[in-house]
Amino acid sequence: MKAEGQETKRVPGIKAGARTKRKTLFLQLSWSWKGLVDAFRWDIVVSTVTSDAEIRANMLKSLLLNSLSLLSIYVFDLLLQPLVRDQQKWLHRNMGWFYRVLWLFPVVGASLYLNSSWCSIVANRVYSLRHGSRKAAPSTYTGILTALATSAYRAVMICTSVVITFALGYIPVVGYTAGFVFFCWVDAYYCFEFIWVARGLSLAQRIGHLEERWAYYLAFGLPSSALCMWGSTLANAAVFALVLPSYIIMAMHAKPVPPNPYNPVPALSETSTIQYPSPFVPIRIPIFAPVVWINDRIVRLLSVGGRRSQQYSRGVGMDKKKGMSDTIVESVEEGSGNGASAESLRSAARGGIRVAGTRRRKAN
Repeated sequence: MKAEGQETKRVPGIKAGARTKRKTLFLQLSWSWKGLVDAFRWDIVVSTVTSDAEIRANMLKSLLLNSLSLLSIYVFDLLLQPLVRDQQKWLHRNMGWFYRVLWLFPVVGASLYLNSSWCSIVANRVYSLRHGSRKAAPSTYTGILTALATSAYRAVMICTSVVITFALGYIPVVGYTAGFVFFCWVDAYYCFEFIWVARGLSLAQRIGHLEERWAYYLAFGLPSSALCMWGSTLANAAVFALVLPSYIIMAMHAKPVPPNPYNPVPALSETSTIQYPSPFVPIRIPIFAPVVWINDRIVRLLSVGGRRSQQYSRGVGMDKKKGMSDTIVESVEEGSGNGASAESLRSAARGGIRVAGTRRRKAN
């Protein structure tokens, strides 16, 4: 026991650490609120759509086709499926199957495919209105190959993200919440992907940008994710396709915070002390690490050709220690980066590698 009148020693470092932790948590909450506010800027969507005919036309096409998809889905779920349930005749029993194959799947598939092109047109138009036209990528042999590689990797990444979202739902107790939170980040990523690509950010830079501002993007993706978590899988996909153009417009006008996650409160003057964030609150959360890891393994499994595949990888400058996300996809999207030369691709396909104008062949 302490003697009477003896003062308790205070450790200033502990109080300062707790104070820094509270400030950092407050900053994260303020960034989340900023993301939520940016996700409800429907006034920007309305003003943008009404002010430009090209944007208005593509938004209208997206609205009509995705509304048709939703109507078809709910006609089946609420009307046809209850009517044909427990029917004895073969035709009646398989009516739902015929409806899905002959009408529902083609309509939803066409809607998702066309919606991606309309979203690209809307994104490019909004970007040009705000920042001016960007330089188009040259239509070369290399550009075609790298565009195909990028599209394939992006498709695999979308599928992987959806699979991980469903897999998280099977975790006891916290599974549904974890899946919903992860889906918020996935939605936010695809809303901002268009402007990131337009600014020339590589895949690694885009992922790092989101993971270092996880609070903002979690809140930004919250409204769209909440709309896409209540219906069937097809209905959720159609709803997301319906609202995606609007959220792309919001993302084009948004300003994610903080500008510098590692120094969120810059010093007011050269003599003032820099206030670093608390080490107990993570600056960067590796949200997409499982997605990128699975993607790279899938791409390697799909790579066929044995020795020729390895020669191709060396010819385009791929490192065995790196995944596809760190090589081709980073440097070639939308004309950003140099990528591989067409000559190196052709020489790699023939079995040799051209370096500095000299062709080297493997010794027999």
